[in-house]
Amino acid sequence: MELGVQLHYQLPAGAQVLPALDVELQLAPPDAPGTVRRPDLIVVDHAARLRTRREGGVVRASEVLLLVEILMPGSHRTDLVHKRGEYAEAGIPHYWVLDTDPASLRIDDAVVTGTFTTTEPFPLELDLDALVD
Repeated sequence: MELGVQLHYQLPAGAQVLPALDVELQLAPPDAPGTVRRPDLIVVDHAARLRTRREGGVVRASEVLLLVEILMPGSHRTDLVHKRGEYAEAGIPHYWVLDTDPASLRIDDAVVTGTFTTTEPFPLELDLDALVD
């Protein structure tokens, strides 16, 4: 939850960080069964969260601003290969994988440790070491 807290206080107005909600990847035709994943954290616009509550549905891939998976023993291949490919195909613009042993963040092919500073998808600074203390 520490990552969610750090994100929460730096999000732009109108964005929300949400834990473990289903995301419809929108890879199948509308009349076919879809592909749904439940990432550890997602950041969406407030309007997407309201729509999801109102309709009782899932978050759409097209509504996701940032998606984060937390690497667990046994999930390396799924998180780093399978999900990365699915999320890219679904058009999710920002996919991060947090590894807590040791504390690092994988973004595309880069691995970041210590303090992570970025302007995409919005300006923020994360203290990765604080995530495992």
